[in-house]
Amino acid sequence: MARTFDPFRDFDRLFGEVSRSTQQGLAMDLYRTGDHFVAEFDLPGIDPSSIDIDIDDRTLTVRAERGSSAGGNGDDVQWLVRERITGAVARQLSLGRGLDSNKIEADYTNGVLKVVIPVAEESKPRKISVAHTGGSKQIEGETIEGQTDEDQSNGS
Repeated sequence: MARTFDPFRDFDRLFGEVSRSTQQGLAMDLYRTGDHFVAEFDLPGIDPSSIDIDIDDRTLTVRAERGSSAGGNGDDVQWLVRERITGAVARQLSLGRGLDSNKIEADYTNGVLKVVIPVAEESKPRKISVAHTGGSKQIEGETIEGQTDEDQSNGS
């Protein structure tokens, strides 16, 4: 059967394949607020019991599974458009040094999984106090802070 060339149909098909391939992953936003990194994953329609978060070495893996909708499970269903992803989705993040992987917290609300990763205490910026070890000398019964014997003998 001969096919006519339709650039719009081919463009639409190509664009559909590209957008489906990017949708197969797990959409994520990642940002830092104060002493925490926050990753938010879009997981609409996911059963919270199917969400699994693992840490192996310094790799955080988020997995979830979405089942088919109740209306489309039968053999008598003729799909007209099927864009909602079903099955397992996963995303991995490499955690850098200086994060406290023992204190990671996760919350799933309104279709968004929020994973909070705190910065480890030893990696937080801190002030170092400087100790002053200057000598003190007595001159005619008075103590002068910060002067040495050499300073006083020179008349300073």
